Amino acid sequence: MKTPRAWQRMLSGRRLDLLDPTPMDIEIEDIAHGLSFVARWNGQTRGDFAYSVAEHSLLVETLFTATSARPDPRWQLAALLHDAPEYVIGDMISPVKATIGANYGELDARLTAAIHLRFGLPAALPQNIKRQIKAADRVSAWMEAVQIAGFAEAEATRFFGRPNSELIADLDIVLRPPRDVRAAFTARHASLLAQI
Repeated sequence: MKTPRAWQRMLSGRRLDLLDPTPMDIEIEDIAHGLSFVARWNGQTRGDFAYSVAEHSLLVETLFTATSARPDPRWQLAALLHDAPEYVIGDMISPVKATIGANYGELDARLTAAIHLRFGLPAALPQNIKRQIKAADRVSAWMEAVQIAGFAEAEATRFFGRPNSELIADLDIVLRPPRDVRAAFTARHASLLAQI
C-alpha cells in the first residue's frame, strides 16, 4: 500500500513534511507569503481585501509589545509567529477546530515547534509568554470582530472579553493588498530577529 504524500512544495523550493516538519525546511518568505493570502474569519470581513493572518499577526505582536513592561525581542518574535503554521494548514474558526479535535492541535504543535526552532526560539514557549500572547490574540479578535467582521461591541465582548480602551485607542485595522502585508511581516520579522 502506497504511503500518502504528506509534504507540500513551497515557493522557496523547500518540501515541507506536514507530519514531520524540520526547521531546515522553514523559510520566512514562505510563511509571509502564505499568511498574507490566508483570510481570517473565513473571509467574512468588510473591505476590498481579505483580512489576512499576516495582518492579524502584526497586530497581535503590536498588542503584545504594548502590554509588556520590558518587551523581549524573542517573545515579540514568538507573538509575530503565533499563527505561523497557518501558512500551510490554513486558518480555521474555533468551532471547526473543536470539531476536528486533537489531530489539528497535534499538527499545529509540530509545525509550531519546527518554526520556533528555525528562528532561535524554544520549541515550546514558557506558559506565561503563551498566556500573554493569547491575551493579545483575544484583544485582536475583539477589534477585528467590531471593526471589520460586523459584530456589535456587546457581542464581541461576550466572546472575547472587553479590551482596555487605552490599549486600543490609537489602533485601527486597515486592510492592505497581500504584497504590502507580506512586506510588512517580513520586515518586522527581520527587525526582531536582528535584536535577538
